[in-house]
Amino acid sequence: MGFLNKLFGIPDKRILKEKLNEGAILLDVRTKEEFAADHVKGSINIPMSQITNELKKLSKEKSIIAVCESGARSGQVVKYLNSKGFQSYNGGRWRSFL
Repeated sequence: MGFLNKLFGIPDKRILKEKLNEGAILLDVRTKEEFAADHVKGSINIPMSQITNELKKLSKEKSIIAVCESGARSGQVVKYLNSKGFQSYNGGRWRSFL
């Protein structure tokens, strides 16, 4: 596991891909512009700046894997979601799920 993965609390990608296979939501927390430029098919976009207002779009019945450009924003969102009772994981870079 690389330094940035440890720094941002990013689990092993095999674990995250297993969660996706089990029905987890892939949540892209980049801006709408970043998401429009390119994203993982099937992911949903709720920018980090809007997450508190958009919680109703998420389900506590499913795991959530948050992604962004580097893992920093998704790490912040994961901390927030977990504090609200969601089971979420920092997926790090969105490109690693292509």
